[in-house]
Amino acid sequence: MTQYYEGIGRRKEASARVRLYPGGTGRITINDKDGPEFMPRAGDMEILLQPLTLIGQERNYDISVHVNGGGVSGQRDAIRLGIARALLLVDPELKSQLRGAELLTRDARVKERKKPGLKRARKAPTYTKR
Repeated sequence: MTQYYEGIGRRKEASARVRLYPGGTGRITINDKDGPEFMPRAGDMEILLQPLTLIGQERNYDISVHVNGGGVSGQRDAIRLGIARALLLVDPELKSQLRGAELLTRDARVKERKKPGLKRARKAPTYTKR
């Protein structure tokens, strides 16, 4: 196979392994499906491709992704982080540009655990006087 650059991205419960193949046509494959077919929600593909759009190279790489766990937005953001990290391997001088757009920061927010005596993490049962 040809030379590629790999980046790992995580968000919530999702984990994505992203491979960038230089000299491509902009084709995106996510879990052996076409990108827009895997992420049909409006705007998801634009968010996912933010790192490439920022540096103006959307069509210069073919992208192969294996993602599992989490939901749609968690997977989308994990892929975005993976693409940004892979771009750093291609050209380390992109770091300040990607960091400035906050594309290299792993979003550490995760679902808060349920507490005893509550219905969810923070929602308390309805108070009844009698």
